Amino acid sequence: MTRHKSESSKKPFEGVAAELVVGHVRELIERGDLRPGARLPAERELALRVGVSRPSVRAGLRALAAMGVVQSRHGAGTFIRGGPPMLGSEPLSFLAALHGFTRDEMFEARRVLEVGVAGLAAERATGDQLASISEEITGMYASMDDPQAFLVHDIRFHRAVAAAAGNPILASLVEMVSEIFYEHRRKTAAQGKDLKEAADLHRAIYHALRTHDGERARRTMEAHLSLARDRQATEAGFNSDEALAPASTPVAAVS
Repeated sequence: MTRHKSESSKKPFEGVAAELVVGHVRELIERGDLRPGARLPAERELALRVGVSRPSVRAGLRALAAMGVVQSRHGAGTFIRGGPPMLGSEPLSFLAALHGFTRDEMFEARRVLEVGVAGLAAERATGDQLASISEEITGMYASMDDPQAFLVHDIRFHRAVAAAAGNPILASLVEMVSEIFYEHRRKTAAQGKDLKEAADLHRAIYHALRTHDGERARRTMEAHLSLARDRQATEAGFNSDEALAPASTPVAAVS
């Protein structure tokens, strides 16, 4: 009886200890001691600094990794993630399952985000960012006979456009919403019959970005997303009011 009580009492303490690790790393970031790309202290050192066990340090680091704050590199250690912040799709997937988000609702959210992002990208895209977007279009045309590979370039194209908008919050939101679509699109992508038309629309968006035509970029992105929504509905045979189940495979797997 005493042993059972002792073991069960450890669990909340370990949870609190992991939160202490998260809080410590957050404090280092807020003070400017840790910046994107910086390596965190070793587990042993973190455990001594925070006053917790090494398993608690590992639990805290897992929590930070789930938040997109850190990433582990085998044999090198744990680093503050560089680039735009990453928001996992899991919370949104749970909400979709809980509240029964429909595909129309999700497409509407995606359209509002990505149409606005396209307009910003037309104003702000750098030469390097335009080159990255162009590479994904080249990949689309090169994978006309491979719908799954085409889908990977499609997803990366939208990520690149979002990054070119110059707003990391919007880029993170676009990625979070698009992740949910990836698994569902992956299941029906092989049924796509006119990939050239899709590639042509992506190229039209790119041309609007390259010429810094924000209005045309927004208009073309909206046309592309509307067509994609209609085509996916036909391929999968779903109703617009059908609830969207949570995706089981994150789009990060295609990166």
